[in-house]
Amino acid sequence: MALRLIRAATPWRAPMTLLQVKGLVKHFPVTGGLFGRTSGQVRAVDGVDFEVGEGETLALVGESGCGKSTVGRLALRLIEPTAGSVRFEGEDLLALDAAAMRARRRRLQVIFQDPYASLNPRMTVGAMLGEPLKLHHLVGGESQRRARVAELLELVGLRPDHARRYPHEFSGGQRQRIAIARALAVEPRLIVADEPVSALDVSIQAQVINLMRALQKRFGLAYIFISHDLAVVKHIADRIAVMYLGRIVETASTDALFAEPRHPYTRALLSAVPLPDPTLVRDRALLEGDIPSAMSPPSGCRFHTRCPHARESCRRDDPPLVSDAQGHATACPWWPEFPPAPAVARASAEDQDRIRLDRLQAAFVSKEEA
Repeated sequence: MALRLIRAATPWRAPMTLLQVKGLVKHFPVTGGLFGRTSGQVRAVDGVDFEVGEGETLALVGESGCGKSTVGRLALRLIEPTAGSVRFEGEDLLALDAAAMRARRRRLQVIFQDPYASLNPRMTVGAMLGEPLKLHHLVGGESQRRARVAELLELVGLRPDHARRYPHEFSGGQRQRIAIARALAVEPRLIVADEPVSALDVSIQAQVINLMRALQKRFGLAYIFISHDLAVVKHIADRIAVMYLGRIVETASTDALFAEPRHPYTRALLSAVPLPDPTLVRDRALLEGDIPSAMSPPSGCRFHTRCPHARESCRRDDPPLVSDAQGHATACPWWPEFPPAPAVARASAEDQDRIRLDRLQAAFVSKEEA
C-alpha cells in the first residue's frame, strides 16, 4: 500500500496560533584586542513580537541587515536569544532540554537560501531524504524508506530515480526542490523559508513559489517566509511584517499593506518594486542616507535619520507598534497626517511612443542576429 503524507481529516476548527514570539532580543557581542574583550554589541533583533497561525504565511521583509534572518533562526532555536519567549503549539521552546528540542524539531523545519551550500555534496539525494526518516523513526525497514523517499521526490516534481544522484548533478531550482522535500520528510507544521528563491532565475522562482503554495494547501503548512523582494512576497504571504534595524515597524495583511502602506519605510520599499507593465509609472519615495549601525542605533524612532516626515518628538520618543481594529499595526503615530502613498499611473503619450519604438528596435535587432 502506498505511503501517504496527507494527515487524517479532522473536524473544522478556528485557526490556532502555532507560533507566538514575544519580546525577542538577540545581541551579538563584538570582541577585539589582544585578550578578546567585549567592546560592544550588535543589536541584531531588539524586541520583536509576532504570531503565526495554522496554515498561514507570515512574510518578514526589509533591507539586508535588518535582522529578519536572525529572527527566523531564533524562532527555530538554531541560535539562543538574549531575551524573550518563543512558544510553539503552546509550549515554551526555550525551556526544553536538548533531547526534547530535538523531538520538537520534527514539527519545525527550515529551507535555506543557497541550494548549493545547504545540501551535503557527499550524500546522494536518497540518503539525505532518508536520514531524517531514520532519525525520527518515521518508517520501518529499508524498503519503506525508499518508498517514502520516492514519494517525496514526486511531491516536489522530481523523479524517483533522482534518489541515486548527487547534488552537483542538479540545477539550482532542482536543488531547492530537494531542500523542500527534505523539509517535508518529517511532516512539519511550520517551515521557515529563508530567502528560498533569491538565488534562482525569475522563471524558476515562480515555479518554486507555486510549489510551496500547493504544498501548503495540501498539508496545511505554516510558513515564515523571509525575503527582501516584495514582488515575490505578494504572491505567497497572507500577512507581512516589515522590519527595520532589528524591529518591526509595520504589519498587516498583504492586501492591506500593498493598498495602504502607512509607515514611511514601508512606502519607500513598495515604491521600489518593479512594475510588470512598462506603460505604468510610479513616483519613487527615495530614502536619504545610510542605515545606521546596529551597534549604536539612533535614539527614539530608529528610522528618523532617514524619514522625510521626522519631527522633534521622533528623535526623542520610541513609538510602539499600535494596531487598529483590522489588525494593521504601525510604529508611527503620525501616519494619518501623511500625504497619500505614491500612486501608479499611466505613462504619457510620449513615453508610450518611446516604449513602442524600443520594442520595435529590440525585435529588429533579434531578427538581424538570427
